[in-house]
Amino acid sequence: MVYSHDGFGLGNIRRMLAICTHLLDSIPELSILVISGSPMLHSFRLPKRLDYIKLPCLNRGTSGEMSVKYLGTEIEETVKLRSELILSAIANFKPDIFLVDKKPYGIRNELKAAIEYLKTKLTETSLILLLRDILDHRDVTIPEWQKHGNNEAIHRFYDRVLVVGTPEIFDIRQEYQLPPMVAEKVQFCGYIRTELGRKSPNLIRSELRLSPEEQFILVTPGGGEDGYRLIDTYLSSLVLLPDSYKFRSLIICGPEMPLEHQASLQRKAAAYPQVQIGEFTDDLMSYIATADAVVAMGGYNTTCEILSAGKPAVVVPRIKPSREQCIRAEHLSKLGILAAIHPNDLTPDILLRSLLQQLQTPQISFSTINMDGLPKISQYISALLAKKKSVSSFCYKSPEQLPELMMIAKIV
Repeated sequence: MVYSHDGFGLGNIRRMLAICTHLLDSIPELSILVISGSPMLHSFRLPKRLDYIKLPCLNRGTSGEMSVKYLGTEIEETVKLRSELILSAIANFKPDIFLVDKKPYGIRNELKAAIEYLKTKLTETSLILLLRDILDHRDVTIPEWQKHGNNEAIHRFYDRVLVVGTPEIFDIRQEYQLPPMVAEKVQFCGYIRTELGRKSPNLIRSELRLSPEEQFILVTPGGGEDGYRLIDTYLSSLVLLPDSYKFRSLIICGPEMPLEHQASLQRKAAAYPQVQIGEFTDDLMSYIATADAVVAMGGYNTTCEILSAGKPAVVVPRIKPSREQCIRAEHLSKLGILAAIHPNDLTPDILLRSLLQQLQTPQISFSTINMDGLPKISQYISALLAKKKSVSSFCYKSPEQLPELMMIAKIV
């Protein structure tokens, strides 16, 4: 069973679905039940042997405060509803492994009842916490973890903490001052490599009617809830583009961008015949692989896609409600992997100059960055399941237990 932390954007559910898909491809006879409040779950192509339970949506806006996204209910009663749905799913599905995204106790501690149930009723279930490379600035993360008792929860309940990142770029053990009892459970898996999309670059260029001399620029703010300014600034920058450059731009607003913002950008984009604008694609990697350069916010998934495709990129990271994107962009910028612009410094002129510089600068090799996140996670979970199966088989065949097993069978 997989619990996907949700609250802002599409990043968490996209990352967890990528992990689930790889697990299903690499481990025979595996079934996965995903529990998430993401409003976009139905828009993704879901593999066989995976299903999901959709929880009522919560939303963490740019202020960081959690609220109910759609239902006209109070946050406390909605969290209680979600918690009871999760507990019921755990009790009936009886997972061998419970993979939890980001928060040891879930959003607003909604996993506490389920974790207590697992530890008293389903004691053979292994709990694994999955963390992305960076959570937030240490001044925020350390006191937050202390407040919510996350280190104690990991020590008491979790078998392993899998980190989809590398200590060379960001070592959460040191940055967040993890105590030894927690740090020893941390396993760095590497970043998540994204496979090439379903369409070839030649097909994408044909569909977009790109001429040979045109450079293709992809603009994506991820989920799009706070992506209006990035796209608006990019459109304004096109006025400054020298005549010697021939750009064809595809802008993906993101499904969570407010409709009034989408409409405003559609009107502005209409003045640029070389710009196409859309809301969402479940095959973003096909367009990233085709692009000559990418202009994006700095979410984990988008960054991994840029690294996987080896594309020049200009990243304008989000700085609230979390500074995670900004920290990641700064680290990668120092390595020469991409160009980063702090949102406080974002202007059409600065954005265009950074983009043109990225197009003209030879890209350094990305091969030094560990991108083995998916196979490493799969190897660990596969080994854990094999161990469980071996123990189960041994227990069943143990002569000492045969009389007890025969008695149980007779009763049944």
